Amino acid sequence: INKMREWWVHVGLICIPLVAVYLHIPPPQLSPSLQKWHNAGEAFHFRGRDIFYRDSYGALGSSDVVILLHGFPTSSFDWNKIWEPLTQRFHRVVALDFLGFGFSDKPRPHRYSIFEQASVVEALVAHLGLSNQRVNLVSHDYGDTVALELLYRSDQNRSGHLIINSLCLSNGGLFPETHYPRLLQTLLKDSSFLAPVLTRLTNYKIFQKGIGDVFGPYTQPTDAEFWDMWTGLRYNDGNLVLDSILQFINQRSKHRERWVGTLTSTIVPLHMIYGPLDPVNPHPEFIRLYQQLVQRSTFTILDEHISHYPQLEDPTGFLNAYFNFIHSF
Repeated sequence: INKMREWWVHVGLICIPLVAVYLHIPPPQLSPSLQKWHNAGEAFHFRGRDIFYRDSYGALGSSDVVILLHGFPTSSFDWNKIWEPLTQRFHRVVALDFLGFGFSDKPRPHRYSIFEQASVVEALVAHLGLSNQRVNLVSHDYGDTVALELLYRSDQNRSGHLIINSLCLSNGGLFPETHYPRLLQTLLKDSSFLAPVLTRLTNYKIFQKGIGDVFGPYTQPTDAEFWDMWTGLRYNDGNLVLDSILQFINQRSKHRERWVGTLTSTIVPLHMIYGPLDPVNPHPEFIRLYQQLVQRSTFTILDEHISHYPQLEDPTGFLNAYFNFIHSF
């Protein structure tokens, strides 16, 4: 009997925290730095949803505009280390949180798609009165694919398209054939039964491990930085939409011809900034394929210990590469 009782106590102790997480732990408070980012931004309406964005007026005597497109599962805050230097070079620096990310609305259920996110960017550009202005795009990860859809629309002269002056990509799964999603991502995007349970059970520790794995060993986020990423994800219950958003991996394969085709055929100036230690888009196969397919693009390979988040791991290297590119055409 005692053995049995002990066993039940153990089961109880294991279950209580799981149930608490499942039922809903309130999202963490914003840190001062994240609060500051939030306060500096505003929201605009897109099809009844609020989209968070930042729009900084910077350099005088320049009319150049740069728009920053973040990756999965993070937010516009990924650009915080290069924000100030960009405002010194560009007249306007704009970044947004995609629908389902950061401080933007995170509707559920919702069929998240790259196409819709591209429309969000077009709507933001119109909202800011920049529709007739040439814009420079900088993108990372998920944002790379959104940028390719924007490029496609621009090259096809679709109504509402951006006038793209240049595109700078960084680490992202442009080619399904050299893209290795993390295990949790694969489980979330492909298992309709497990996904709702996993999204609720994903906690800070699991998240920290997952993100830490795609940063280099010498450029790991600080505890505060990990916590800011987690807070951005948990804001508006973003953990509960991860499985819907992750369908983008399947969309990349399905629409490969459209997006890779645009990359290979466009005449817009292109650059790739690449952290070579990236387990998601490994070196050298990723960059070899990129060179082979995208012959008109220039590229920068950063230090060998820089991984999947170059703008956070090596902001100086990232900016140098970007400014060299911007001044080259």
